[in-house]
Amino acid sequence: TCHLGNGCSITAVRGGKCVDTSMGTTPLEGLMMGTRCGSIDPALVPFLIKEEGLSTQEADTLMNKKSGFKGICGVSDMRDIHVAVEKGDERAKLALDMFVYRIIKTIGSYIAVLGHIDGIVFTAGIGENDDITRALICAGLSEAFGVALDEKANAVRSGEARFISTDESRIPLLVVPTNEELEIAMTTMRLVSK
Repeated sequence: TCHLGNGCSITAVRGGKCVDTSMGTTPLEGLMMGTRCGSIDPALVPFLIKEEGLSTQEADTLMNKKSGFKGICGVSDMRDIHVAVEKGDERAKLALDMFVYRIIKTIGSYIAVLGHIDGIVFTAGIGENDDITRALICAGLSEAFGVALDEKANAVRSGEARFISTDESRIPLLVVPTNEELEIAMTTMRLVSK
């Protein structure tokens, strides 16, 4: 599952259970996001503190609130990045390319972990609504994994769960709307009812 929005994570699921996720103790680990850097060399933190004279709080703020898309191209919303890319903004193109690359890399590693996958699910703001980013991700997975995107199905905007792969795709591709509030409510009810 690829939860792609201003916050992002990818999860490898086997038998309905998470066996790996791109996030760590905090959502800072893993994919680059709207304002978060994603996974970085841990030695970068003491380097920034020493070389740039940052406090630990300033380093934390830099990684969580001033990095990711915002740090690379100045905006944190993927819609703004697409507009900037169309205008020829190289930094926006770099942010988009880095984002797509990290997603492809993570999906590839999770396919290796799982051995076989029944589908790739796109969800959340970017995952559900951004046909351009989905197409770039799927193009990067096509040669190695036989992913085949149905361009017409991918272009459809809908609040319904749907397939966006062709019949020839070795891995089904789906868009599934997220409902985080419902999941939080259901989990809360399970805990409270115990």
